[in-house]
Amino acid sequence: MRSSNLATVSTDQAPGAIGPYSQAVKTDTLVFVSGQLAIVPATGELITSTIRDETRQALMNLKAILIEAGSSLENVIKTTLFIADMDDFPQINEVYGKFFPADAPARACVEVSCLPKNARFEVEAVALLQP
Repeated sequence: MRSSNLATVSTDQAPGAIGPYSQAVKTDTLVFVSGQLAIVPATGELITSTIRDETRQALMNLKAILIEAGSSLENVIKTTLFIADMDDFPQINEVYGKFFPADAPARACVEVSCLPKNARFEVEAVALLQP
């Protein structure tokens, strides 16, 4: 049973869902952002040039959804990173650190065998809503 305090979040500044899910769902105090790939919102194309570029675009998509929800990267309390090849971890970490330079959120990194669209990186997050 869905609570009346739940609301879906959608923005054209991030790629639309490619399945039966919402970009994010928010409660009175939290926003839960679905996994974001490095898809360019304007074209629907996946960035595949470098893992740094792929990570950057996925995090930009996350940021856009958080802003639409009334939150920000500074309010993220937990992220989960899905990585197709842990050899990419140092480059991913480098880019990730630029988005979360201080007071980084809790984080899990999981190596996976395959991601949608053959992406190499996906990020999901939970954040506090702005007071």
